[in-house]
Amino acid sequence: MLKVGLTGSIAVGKSFVLECFRELGCHVLDADRTAREVVAKGTEGLAEIVDNFGQEILDGDGSLDRKRMAAIVFADAAKRELLNSIVHPRVFTAQHEWLANIEQDDADSIAIVDAALMIESGGYRRFDKLIVVWCESAIQLKRLMLRDSLDRETAEKRIAAQLSQDEKKRFADFLIDTSAGFDDTKRQVNEVYSDLFSLKCSDGTDQSQTPE
Repeated sequence: MLKVGLTGSIAVGKSFVLECFRELGCHVLDADRTAREVVAKGTEGLAEIVDNFGQEILDGDGSLDRKRMAAIVFADAAKRELLNSIVHPRVFTAQHEWLANIEQDDADSIAIVDAALMIESGGYRRFDKLIVVWCESAIQLKRLMLRDSLDRETAEKRIAAQLSQDEKKRFADFLIDTSAGFDDTKRQVNEVYSDLFSLKCSDGTDQSQTPE
């Protein structure tokens, strides 16, 4: 099995790229979804967050108020690190279990895990290849403001809180630029998938299939 990491900064189009790979037949895991699951209502992860941040980060039904949590941690690096120290180990464990299950059930496959902080956390080292999704900075800012209904200053602060896109590109085996929209992005995904498929086959896996 070829294990691939997929990462990129906030609001660059990672989810769309991941869905394109899923449509091509890859097994995919969205780490944002996993991060939600490990701090869902009733979990040990949420209990630890409450112990450290207080009841005010819960919404009316006792689940995590993600917007309030984001406002807190993006404004304070120390609190952001604290939250990451609670969430990341649980996400890492969930990803490890998912990859092990995929390898057991479908060893001749490509498995892709999407995680925004894969480089920052060092998690990218677990993968055979790393894809970095990016877009032009002005487009990223506009997308974030629209997606999360943020003013320009708040959006800029959230972008600045992460490792820069240029830094992330340095770690990439493959780059996908989403600046030009859906069709161009799909074209790049198809090209990267073809390369990944060839790599998987060159490792001695079944070559009887051909990429779509």
